[in-house]
Amino acid sequence: MEALLNYFETIPSLHRAIIIVGGLTFFWLLEGIMPLFGKPYKKWQHAIPNIFFTLTTVLVNLPLAFLLLKSSDWVVSNSFGILYWLPEMPLWLFAVVGLLLMDLVGAYLPHLIEHKVKPLWMVHLVHHTDHNVDATTANRHHPLESVIRYVFTLLGVFVIGAPIALVMLYQSLSVVATQFNHANIKLPKRFDTVLSYVIVSPDMHKVHHHYRLPYTDSNYGNIFSVWDRLFGTFMKLDANKIVYGVDVFPNEKKNTHIGELLKQPFQKYDKPTINPDL
Repeated sequence: MEALLNYFETIPSLHRAIIIVGGLTFFWLLEGIMPLFGKPYKKWQHAIPNIFFTLTTVLVNLPLAFLLLKSSDWVVSNSFGILYWLPEMPLWLFAVVGLLLMDLVGAYLPHLIEHKVKPLWMVHLVHHTDHNVDATTANRHHPLESVIRYVFTLLGVFVIGAPIALVMLYQSLSVVATQFNHANIKLPKRFDTVLSYVIVSPDMHKVHHHYRLPYTDSNYGNIFSVWDRLFGTFMKLDANKIVYGVDVFPNEKKNTHIGELLKQPFQKYDKPTINPDL
């Protein structure tokens, strides 16, 4: 564990890029072998806006990365944060607890808030208006959402007292985990169910992308599924009943146009319909 954390403490930017591109490539190829939904769609054409937003996320995060480093250095040097207020623990347990807390404060919490606060929901909608959820959807976030998520990650560093090695490890795991649970892959049902007791599985997260409430407001988890189960936001829905998209922005053509997606947070929409049977 010490060697792993030492590596992520100084992980080169090139290696982080390899993790993003390598994971995306792996799950992209896997989707062709074991797809969850076999309906035909133009994968490359569908991927263009999603890859565009992946690049904007990188561009937003790069110039702000020094804030993470400075904040992390400060909490470590001042022994500030939950990890330093807990009893001393083995390094492996320190890392596990840190990753769980990073997932709560830096991912689950902002995701939940984005669904509950309308201006933030309008920004997050860009992620939900994908009508063909696959591995490329994982990083389909409006640039404004990239900033929002970054702020919560920064908050997580202070609250948790996360060293930079733990932050980099979490972000790397997060990239691969979200590509995995968004990927259009079909795992054996029992395996997916067992997996969902520990981490967010593909079937579990696809429920979150159903086009109607209350399913859209469930399964907020990023890496670990424990928070949804603990806070009562876990829901199930048969994969065959899942329809991707959002009922308030149903135009699939517009939802694949980069210009329209950039404007989407500033548009009006009617109140969504709650239908637990769909």
